[in-house]
Amino acid sequence: MRFAFIIMGENFDPQKDCVGIHNGAVQTIGVSSLEEACEVSKRLYEEGIDCIELCGAFGADGAKSIIDITENKIPVGFVTHLPEQDEIFQKTFEMP
Repeated sequence: MRFAFIIMGENFDPQKDCVGIHNGAVQTIGVSSLEEACEVSKRLYEEGIDCIELCGAFGADGAKSIIDITENKIPVGFVTHLPEQDEIFQKTFEMP
């Protein structure tokens, strides 16, 4: 099983901000935008990745974009949190 965890933040560069463990079977890749995530996800899919997990910044709409770019042929999930932590997340990530 090969899987990737993609994180998104304005200062990430997927060429530099990436790491693999277990001989590359597990990868973490930083991207700066949804567009960049789509490019990375398409490449990973074409290279035979089995599963992609996304950080919470993607939300459901971002996850749907990745599902579309990978032709809905591999599992794509995204991190979420419980509603009782909404205020903490808003403060931490300066969400409106």
